[in-house]
Amino acid sequence: MVKATKQQTEKALRALSPHIRGVLLYGPDEGMGREYADAIGRQIVDDLADPFRVARLGPDMVKATGSILADEMAALSMIGGRRLIRLDGASDAMVPALEDAFLHAGDSLLLAMAGDLGKGSKLRKLFEGDDHLLAIACYADEGRDLVDLLRRAFHDARLDPSPDALIWLGAHLGNDRMVTRSEIEKLILYKGDDPDRTISMDDVRASVGDAAALTLAEIAQAVTGGEAAALDYLLEKAWISGESAIAVLRVLQARLMRLHLVRGHMDKGLSANEAAGRLAPPLFFKERDGFLRDVGRWPPDRLAAALDLILETEIQCKSTGMPAETLTARLCLKLALSVRGRR
Repeated sequence: MVKATKQQTEKALRALSPHIRGVLLYGPDEGMGREYADAIGRQIVDDLADPFRVARLGPDMVKATGSILADEMAALSMIGGRRLIRLDGASDAMVPALEDAFLHAGDSLLLAMAGDLGKGSKLRKLFEGDDHLLAIACYADEGRDLVDLLRRAFHDARLDPSPDALIWLGAHLGNDRMVTRSEIEKLILYKGDDPDRTISMDDVRASVGDAAALTLAEIAQAVTGGEAAALDYLLEKAWISGESAIAVLRVLQARLMRLHLVRGHMDKGLSANEAAGRLAPPLFFKERDGFLRDVGRWPPDRLAAALDLILETEIQCKSTGMPAETLTARLCLKLALSVRGRR
């Protein structure tokens, strides 16, 4: 089967076809991957911590014992029912072991979790080339997909976000599904039994204003605006509150991608205002002027170079053993200083 479409993904999250023996969840949004894994896993077992029907494997275990995947996939539950095998850190190097496991598998379901994978990935090709396997991409919620997610969640809680609140949330959330869900839950809890079921900007400020979304957005704005002096305070605030370096990189990446999209529209003849008007979700009105100033500071070639640096830094954070906070702060300062002379 090829990479799952949006409709196929939604169907699998509701009711996975019984003929599917393995699901690959890959992409940069780890929070979405975990949410999808839980939704699919609970269709197999009620308790994802059940020691008799759930086995969790990691790359070190597969490397140490090459047959462990095949053994777990072929094993039967002592108490009956289908078993769930969760494989974290899946990679191309595991393809031979996976092929052997599927060849001798019983009725167990394998959930393989991986990071971002290119089209040439052997792991993707394995799951996309077999009708009994499914590959689902997990990319950050953005545009109309993010707005739809927000609307559905608030509708289920019998809440109605105001246009300003919806635009602000759409512009500041979405880089990690778990963070987005957390902020939504905070807003729902904040409103509680309030007879006024409208979510206003005052509600958003009270619930989210001092939380992760605002701090991370301020960091991204300081970087693209060349506000190097403000970065130390904002980054320290983020580290003290427990924010991860990867979350900082993802929010900065999202802002740069929106700038890149606007510059692309401008290259086709649109004005900066017209190009910015095509963004989805739209810009929050209080941040529009600052964003348009940044459009002028960041030409397409510098945006492309900055996005490459973010990707390199994320890889370093996950693979070198160096402090992720130090690597991220160094990159943020470098990019902010590069804006000097363009302000």
